[in-house]
Amino acid sequence: MSLIPAFIRRRISHQPGLVKIVDNIGWLFFDKILRMSVGLFVGIWIARYLGPEQFGLLSFATAFAGLFGALASLGLNGVVVRDIVRDPSNANLTLGTAALLQLMGGLISFLMMLAVISFVRADDPLARGIVAILGAMMLLKASEVAAYWFESQVLSKYTVWVQSSAFLAFSLVKVYLILQQAPLLTFAWAMLVEAIVVAIVLLVVLSRTGPALSSLRASLERSRTLLADSWPLAISALAITVYMKIDQIMLGQMIGDDAVGIYSAAVQISVLWYFVPVAIANSVLPTVLESRRRDIKQYDARLKKLYELMVVLSLAVAIPFTFLASPVIILLFGGAYAGAGAVLAIHIWASVFVSLGVASNHWFLAENRPMLNLQRTVLGAAINIILNLWFIPLYGMVGAAIATVFSQATAAWLYDALQPATRAMFLMKMAAMNPFSMLKKQSQRGD
Repeated sequence: MSLIPAFIRRRISHQPGLVKIVDNIGWLFFDKILRMSVGLFVGIWIARYLGPEQFGLLSFATAFAGLFGALASLGLNGVVVRDIVRDPSNANLTLGTAALLQLMGGLISFLMMLAVISFVRADDPLARGIVAILGAMMLLKASEVAAYWFESQVLSKYTVWVQSSAFLAFSLVKVYLILQQAPLLTFAWAMLVEAIVVAIVLLVVLSRTGPALSSLRASLERSRTLLADSWPLAISALAITVYMKIDQIMLGQMIGDDAVGIYSAAVQISVLWYFVPVAIANSVLPTVLESRRRDIKQYDARLKKLYELMVVLSLAVAIPFTFLASPVIILLFGGAYAGAGAVLAIHIWASVFVSLGVASNHWFLAENRPMLNLQRTVLGAAINIILNLWFIPLYGMVGAAIATVFSQATAAWLYDALQPATRAMFLMKMAAMNPFSMLKKQSQRGD
């Protein structure tokens, strides 16, 4: 089944590669739109049911586990996809080694997480319990190699089928838990069981549509080469997660779980659209990598168009929400979360820089410059922590939102101006964000 409308398919049918990319984007959009609609509805219902304090505790635990989950992935996603595209003959060795590495990384990260939460929330057994349950998802990291394979083959529809089916089923489970007035801990267990189901089914589908699990191999030499390329990306992923999640953790420690709940309501709306740049970027990654090998001018042109598209899409979201934030929050979450309106009006502008950062990840991967990517993300994370320490005592939740926007802008845009190797990319992004350039192009198209 294809999700491409017939009139579009007719126009691009002479380009099979483009048809595959557009179809892949269509499946990713289908998955995320489903999650946006159903997930937002169920998420809001859970937030209303639990109230700001308990919802804040669940959000705190999710963010805390997410920090260690980013480290458990070892930065292997893009590297594995890249290597399979470059060398399909060794795909089984690459996948098998990546699975073993992520299994070990998940176990180590889980144990580290348990130790840290015991220190941070020593007097809060409920918080420790929820973090332990959600953190157990890291033990399933090895199953992510199935998604890597489907991404490398531009066949994300299989990942979508599995994840969307499980998502719908467990959304109904969560609704049932609300109706039964289940305690907070039960929702955490439901999230873990959903992750287990997805992991098992993904591996089954991989074995039937791609390499059989029994054919996967691992070697010490391959693990060394993978880790040599991925360790900077792993630290980068951790740094990205820090400046995406640390605000909720620091709010919980500095103000309280109720503030985390209100802030998380705003973030839940703000990050809804982030799937768009990720879906587009992941779908065009094989094409960008191939153009880098064949034609540098075409490669640069594709990157520039990708930046322009990201900016236009992000502004189309940020501008309306700047003015509609408070009414939207009160309508969806109720008066108890009214304070999230001011947070959303600011936090939504991080989307401009998130989209540019997602797009520019292709440049760092294609050029094999992981250290530069590491530097920019670590810089962004450090600035976010420093600004949170400064702004949260002064402005509370709004201060955390300001810190997020500044840190995203630093990592995804301003950093490029500091390095000679990335200065051309900085100029591309500047051109993409130039409103006069946008208007000029629109007028030219109109002519």
